[in-house]
Amino acid sequence: MQQLSELDASFLYLESDTAPMHIGGLYLFDGEGRETPLAFDHFRAFIERRLHLAAFFRQKLLHVPLHLDRPYWIDDPDFDLNNHLSHVSLTGCNSSQSLTELAESTLSERLSRERPLWHVTFVDGIPPGPGIPENAFAVIARVHHAAVDAFSGEEVMGKLLEYSPNNQLPARSAEWQPQPSPSTARLATQASFNVLQRPFRLANVAREATSAAVQGFIARPLGRFLPSRNLFRAPRTPFNRNLTQARRIFSHQVPLARLKELKTAIGADITLNDVVLGVCSEMLNQYLERHDATPERSLVALTPISVRSKSLRRPTGNQMSAMLLNLASTEPDPAQRIRVINENARISEHYQQAIAADRLTELVPSTMLALSARLYSEFQLAQRYQPAFNLPITNVPGPQVPLYLQGARLVKQINTSPLFDGAGLVILAVSYEGNINFNITLCPDLIPDGEALPQLLEESLATIESAARSLAPPNPETDLSHA
Repeated sequence: MQQLSELDASFLYLESDTAPMHIGGLYLFDGEGRETPLAFDHFRAFIERRLHLAAFFRQKLLHVPLHLDRPYWIDDPDFDLNNHLSHVSLTGCNSSQSLTELAESTLSERLSRERPLWHVTFVDGIPPGPGIPENAFAVIARVHHAAVDAFSGEEVMGKLLEYSPNNQLPARSAEWQPQPSPSTARLATQASFNVLQRPFRLANVAREATSAAVQGFIARPLGRFLPSRNLFRAPRTPFNRNLTQARRIFSHQVPLARLKELKTAIGADITLNDVVLGVCSEMLNQYLERHDATPERSLVALTPISVRSKSLRRPTGNQMSAMLLNLASTEPDPAQRIRVINENARISEHYQQAIAADRLTELVPSTMLALSARLYSEFQLAQRYQPAFNLPITNVPGPQVPLYLQGARLVKQINTSPLFDGAGLVILAVSYEGNINFNITLCPDLIPDGEALPQLLEESLATIESAARSLAPPNPETDLSHA
């Protein structure tokens, strides 16, 4: 039995019919290396042999009576793998677009909370087309955000897949036996204990927040610290409104070497993450300009950051912090903008390092979080108030070697993240095998022409590369003037 953190539980409370809170994606495999096509029965056996690699595969939620405390993960005594796998054949379909449409439809559906919070759809009979080889098959995966974040999700996929086409299976664990569920009395006792601890947690977070502010102040002269007050004022955009259930997914692949060359050209202190954010900022600028919706203030991104390296607490779940990062979209030079983003990240980092997202959410009672999330959605507050940020942008490092599933090579992936009211667009950049895939999940009722974004992203990258050729040497004072 393991209790969800407040951050993990918050994804349960944020969930609604129009905002399912799972991550996952579409994974396409080239079956040419196999002697025979992979059958669904063999795929099922493949998954069954790997269930022991992550505990959440066979754990379900147990809610505390009257919702007095956060839920627990407990072993599901009625676990049935058949409830988590489905098979779809696209034989007879005339277009490879059918696969993407199937993924969009599947990813818009909520997971059942009566069983472990994950589901995998196996797809075969895929018609060949651009980027889709003969004998291809696909996997559409959904795992609830309460169980994994984007970083641990990539690790789980790495465990499920193989680094060799030779099907070297891990040793299977002993026969699984579910642990007994806790009694109601035990749950009530633990809930009472957690309530008594909350004032002490509040004092700790207040102390950490004060420390973060002092560190940031000391680290810079006053004149350089003042721009941070503007980092957390997000303008309203067309995609900061209430959602519908519809989803679209897109992806654009960029060679990793190309982004690294751009990073070197802009400045020695620039990181790859700065470049990724800069490309996204320019793409959004171009899209909003097309729609005559360019805001007067700079866009603000929520950038999740893994803290697993700082605190090795558990192999899955949400182990992350987050920064509100000014994207400097009002800076006219797209190459100079990346330098400003780098400086903005340094300012925000003083707060991020001290207070992780789970430290903030643990202050609020579970019932209060649930009620707040429900009222925010039902009263459409996202359309009435200024957003804290415009969109999440996450950069996740992935394996730089090919991955395989039963001898079939992973050739394409479109990773997805959840949307929620007030944030109808999310970008998830994932590196794999020498490339970075810019994955875009959006609500088409807020962004009806989302299919233009991949091309805009490519044009934005070319624009930044052109601007970088004539970029002047870094000037810290000039950079900060645009923050």
